[in-house]
Order: sequence, then structure tokens, then C-alpha cells
Amino acid sequence: MGFWRQLIGLDFDGPPRSQEVRNLGGEVITVTGPEDIEQVLRHGNVSAAGQAVTDETAMRVAAVYACVRVVAGAVANMPTAIKRRVDDRTRKDATDHSLWTVFHRRPNRWQKPAQFKRMMQAHVLLSGNAFALKSRGVGGRVIALTPLHPRRMKVRQREDMALEYLFTRKDGSKVVFQQDEILHLCGLTLDGINGLSVIGFAREAIGASLAMESHGSVVFKNGANVSGGLKLPAGKTLTEEQAQRLKAEFDEFRSGGSREGKVVLLEDGLEFQQLALNAEDAQWLEARKFSRSDIAMFFGVPPHMIGDTEKSTSWGTGIDSQSQGFVTYTLEDHLTMWEEALTADCLDPVRDVDVYVRFNRAALVRGDLKTRWEAHTKALQWGVFSPDEVRAIEDMNPRQDGQGERYYDPPNTAGSNGGNDDNP
Repeated sequence: MGFWRQLIGLDFDGPPRSQEVRNLGGEVITVTGPEDIEQVLRHGNVSAAGQAVTDETAMRVAAVYACVRVVAGAVANMPTAIKRRVDDRTRKDATDHSLWTVFHRRPNRWQKPAQFKRMMQAHVLLSGNAFALKSRGVGGRVIALTPLHPRRMKVRQREDMALEYLFTRKDGSKVVFQQDEILHLCGLTLDGINGLSVIGFAREAIGASLAMESHGSVVFKNGANVSGGLKLPAGKTLTEEQAQRLKAEFDEFRSGGSREGKVVLLEDGLEFQQLALNAEDAQWLEARKFSRSDIAMFFGVPPHMIGDTEKSTSWGTGIDSQSQGFVTYTLEDHLTMWEEALTADCLDPVRDVDVYVRFNRAALVRGDLKTRWEAHTKALQWGVFSPDEVRAIEDMNPRQDGQGERYYDPPNTAGSNGGNDDNP
């Protein structure tokens, strides 16, 4: 009992009861008895490769850092529009709403809007959840969002199905927040309450990458090639002193790799024989490439966006197609998560019924604007859309001259009358 208390903070004296412990990654785990110890130790974030995989250690892997940077940066840099519906076809910026100030001026006392969004998105990518405490002003509207670290938050559901959030402060004290006090961004989930941690599910791939990097560092430190042997001609021997001196000189020659490519003088017929495969022969580099692609798959990022451009992928036949696939199949999921969470958690369902949150996707895919506007032009030419319908697709207001509802006749149509009068 004393051993477990010292190791992970458990105490099984007295009647069975739930106890909360924190693993090496800082995540709070509930333990109800000795049978849960295996799960606690397994979630100690140690991979089969022997590497401890936490948020911090995972971010040391180039592929993980690149994936988090790409997705979080895209969300952070995309303008967040707080819109108000004036009528069925007219929208305008709700600049008088407090949430507009939060996402365009300052979300809290110390962060800028892009910094806040980038951090919250990184929390979702690494732990599956992101939390922020809502501060309310006059009238109960949200005037600030203060981020709370997801590894110190535990979400539980009450008997009435409402959620409550148990947060552990840095000093170890605990505070309970109710559902209407927290903005909760939840990624892929199986229970509808807790998002799944990519780091947890990709632990083996990330651990293998960490192990390979550690191995590579040791290899290069010792001269880039693995150890070999010195062979004497038949009938010759070395004294203990000669053997120790020769070994020391040879190790000193190879250490650090700074002498790699130079020659060494072998006396008295000595021959060097390599005893093991070098890093490339052991397909170390190929294993690293596979690990990089594996990690990109977990985060849903096209390999070319993290520097892996060697092979074509199912994302598309060209870089443009792959980038568009990233927007459609990966980023859109995160943007929808943000929009729905902000609408549900930060807008009043009665007073803000005409207010909604929308990310401006066009700001990210400016490189594809040409293709999109060519499609709009064709739709206008063939009378599929009116100008105002095209403007609505682009989240723009109708034309002020009143000509936006006109449908143009298709080209090469005889007897065109513009479709606006009754004359044959």
C-alpha cells in the first residue's frame, strides 16, 4: 500500500472508493481499485519502444510539431465573423456584440485572438479537448474566454444529463464549473463527453519516432557508423597495454564524427572489419519516413504539408488537389466544431437567435478563388444563379441597385429578352 501511494498517490485503506491520480502526462485518471492500476500504469504514456510520450515530448517529433502547427495555424489565421441576420437574405457584421470584441480585439487579459485560437486548437489536436472559462458582463453576455489546460480538467455527466467540469488548479485544489460556465471544444469522441486524444492513440508511432531519433543521435555521436573490430594477422598477439592503447586511440578517432571520411593508420598488418549494419543498411531512414507518414495520417494532414513530397497520395494528383482535400476533409471538421461550440456555449438562444459564428473559408483558399469564381461566372452565364445568389454564397449582401435578382439568358439564345418582361 505504501509503495502505490508513493508511486502514483493511491491509498486503498478503508472501504473501496474512487480516487483520482495524475499520470506522467498530467492527465487526471479515476481509479476505483487495484484492478485499475494496470490502466494507470499503461496510461503513464510509455510506448512499447520505451519512450515516454506526453504532449511535450510528442511535440519534439518534427512530424507531430508540423501537423499541429499546420492545423492550428490555419484555424488561428482564419477570420472569425460574428454575423447577424437582418432578413432572409441580408447579413451584416455584429460589431456591437461582445463576442465580436472577444474574437477581434482581446479574448482575455493577456492573449490576442489568433494566439487564443491557436492554443485552443493545439489542445484539441493533442488531447482531444479544449476548455475556456467564460466571463460574463452586463446582461450575461460573454466578454472574455480564459483557457484552462485540458490535462487538468475532468468532465463528468450528472444524473440529469447536464455536464460539470472538475478542474485541478496548479496548487492542487479543485473547483467545479457548471456547463454554462465553460466553452468546450470536443474533437472525435465515442461517448459525446470526452474527445479522443491523438497522442494516446498514436503513442506507438510517436514513441517509435522518438526512439529512432534517439538512436540516430547516438549513432552520429559515435561516428555515424556502428562499431567494428580490428583483426590481427595469424600468429600475432597484443599485450594488454597495447590493446587498451589501440582501442582508446581508435575510439578517440571515431568519437563525435568530426573525423568521418578521414583515414587512420593501422600498423603491423591490422585490418578493420565492420561487425554490424550501419544505419542506412538497417533501413533506419526508411523507418523514419514511414513513421512520419503514419503520424500525418493520425492528424489528417497531407504528407506534402509536413515536407514529405516523395510519393503521390490519395489526397489528389497534384499539390493543389491535396491542399483542397486538406481543407475539405480535415480543416472543415475543426471549423464546424468551433462554429457549433461558440454558437451553443457563447450565444444566448433567445436574445442572439439572429446571431451566428462563421469562419471565412475564402481567406484560407485564396489560391483557389480563380476556380471558384470561374464556376460562379458560368452559373451566371447559363442562368443557374442570379448575382445576388452568388453574393449570398460568398456571404455578401445583395446588390444595392436592385438588379441582383435578374437571371441572365444562356449565351447564343435567340430572341433574348433578359427574362424580365412579358413581350415575346
